[in-house]
Amino acid sequence: MANYSLADIKALRETTGAGMMDVKKALEEAEGDSAKALEIIRVKGLKGVGKREGRSASDGLVAAHVGPTPDGEGQSGVLVEINSETDFVAKNVTFLALAEKVIAVAVASGARDADALLAAEVDGSTLQNVVDETAGMIGEKLVVRRVGRVAGEHVEVYLHKVNKDLPPQVGVLVATDAAAASVARDIATHIAAYSPRYLSRDEVPADLVASERHIAEETARNEGKPDAALPKIIEGRLNGFFKENVLVEQAFAKDPKKTVSQVLAEVGGNVTAFVRFRVGA
Repeated sequence: MANYSLADIKALRETTGAGMMDVKKALEEAEGDSAKALEIIRVKGLKGVGKREGRSASDGLVAAHVGPTPDGEGQSGVLVEINSETDFVAKNVTFLALAEKVIAVAVASGARDADALLAAEVDGSTLQNVVDETAGMIGEKLVVRRVGRVAGEHVEVYLHKVNKDLPPQVGVLVATDAAAASVARDIATHIAAYSPRYLSRDEVPADLVASERHIAEETARNEGKPDAALPKIIEGRLNGFFKENVLVEQAFAKDPKKTVSQVLAEVGGNVTAFVRFRVGA
């Protein structure tokens, strides 16, 4: 029997995220040599990439970085979502190290979508190859799902843990002008909780507004509302849609008696952009 200990098994499991039996088999094959066992797990894992393709990766984490813009006149922020199949892997040290590499490459490359990010060069290879290699070590499907960017005079980041034992799974970046910097943190927290889809009414696609208007009208007619009252009812329900989905029209989380727009007006500032990711959503 190969010479290895329970500590060797534990260390290799923590490094790779592999199952107990896979680790023991690798150590047996490597005659107790942990370095060789790690290589065996990686090789066998990479051979299983095709088998993992059809599996769902809906767990994971969000990671963010905020730094100065190249001209030094403002700040820019990057937000990435990286998925795993299970929460066990989401908190694994190897997966966390991958997340750090992904956000670093996102910052350095300027990539604006997942495809461009995965094609970015890393140590003579591509980030996609790094992800595949890490997936081979861990034995789960791993996905760099999306990238978000904002820039402005001030950028605030907020990362939220939905489970204290796991990495952040909700991430928000908010770009504001300098005047709104004092309330940017509260607004980022608000966005995390209320998940607005648009910054202002101007950003809502015209076809979506038309669809919501049509639904409001058909609903009112089916309720038997009089024709004369329809225009007011339709506009009221459309306003309700905007209050639910448009950031500046939402009731402010910290003080629901005010809207986000009113909070911004009090400091004479504006939100210029935001992005919100929730893992798997």
